Amino acid sequence: MYRIEIEERLLHFKQPAGTSRGVYTTRRSWFLTLTDDYGRCGVGECAPLPQLSCDDIPDYGAKLRAVCDQFCASGVIDYDRLRSFPSMLFGLETALQHLHAGSHRLFDTPFARGEEGIPINGLVWMGSFDEMLSRMEEKMNAGFRCIKLKIGAIDFDEELSLIRRIRERFSKEEIELRVDANGAFAPDEALDKLRLLARYDIHSIEQPIRQGQWDAMARLCRESPLPIALDEELIGVNEPSRKEALLDTISPAYIILKPSLHGGMAGTKEWISLAQARGIGSWITSALESNVGLNAIAQLTALVYGPHISMPQGLGTGLLFTDNIAMPLEIRGDMLWYDVDKGSLHA
Repeated sequence: MYRIEIEERLLHFKQPAGTSRGVYTTRRSWFLTLTDDYGRCGVGECAPLPQLSCDDIPDYGAKLRAVCDQFCASGVIDYDRLRSFPSMLFGLETALQHLHAGSHRLFDTPFARGEEGIPINGLVWMGSFDEMLSRMEEKMNAGFRCIKLKIGAIDFDEELSLIRRIRERFSKEEIELRVDANGAFAPDEALDKLRLLARYDIHSIEQPIRQGQWDAMARLCRESPLPIALDEELIGVNEPSRKEALLDTISPAYIILKPSLHGGMAGTKEWISLAQARGIGSWITSALESNVGLNAIAQLTALVYGPHISMPQGLGTGLLFTDNIAMPLEIRGDMLWYDVDKGSLHA
């Protein structure tokens, strides 16, 4: 028999996190503590993003309680029933895997054994020109060789100026640049903006236009000089047949997967498999979870892409909160590592 306790917590960002959808100053998460009759324990995090997650619902806490009660009664995760509740599924999957693994080393990988790190990008949030330039320099000085810029909130010409200044100092071989528009561009202006961005050897752009415009996005993917990666486009696309239709219609260069948004661990694996069958690349990122969720995502990333991961992943979010939860994760240069010695203290 299983039992689950739920704790709701409000986390506070060290600095406001700006996106084209607004600015985050706090982050609400629900933590599941799963126990069984043998005294084993596992912890998972459920963290829907407001106005973005498909399971961002007014009665989230009550629904989560019902989902947990159903799991405790059956002893198995009902994946088909939980496809529409990816953040709940991810928290439940994490807690169960933690319980069975006996530690935060959720899967047996070189990363979990402390033998390999996972390359990560440095994330630069939206802000004024001077703020973004300062943050960019901090990331580069810290050793990051892949930088992701959130764009779409300030004047586009200023953003181009920032990117131009970066390229004047660093070639594409020295710094890989990714940009994330979070759907900020209008469909009729997007292609022109992508052509301007392409002058600066950008690796890829995430979600240039808002999700749900499959024909417009497909046209952009065909005509863009920049590789396009889908992110928000995948939210709420939960059934395998619908996933196949999206990938076949739009045919992006990449998809970017957040387990809390895109189907938990099982859904993330499903997306990767469908993408690989179509020659579409992918990488995994966090969705601003605490270190509990971040560790689970990193462990999953090492499992599905490792060993010897070469593409930078979006896992550099462990220092976002003033009141984060201790986990045996460390950033060394531009790599995320699992500290085995500290991990033994956090079983």
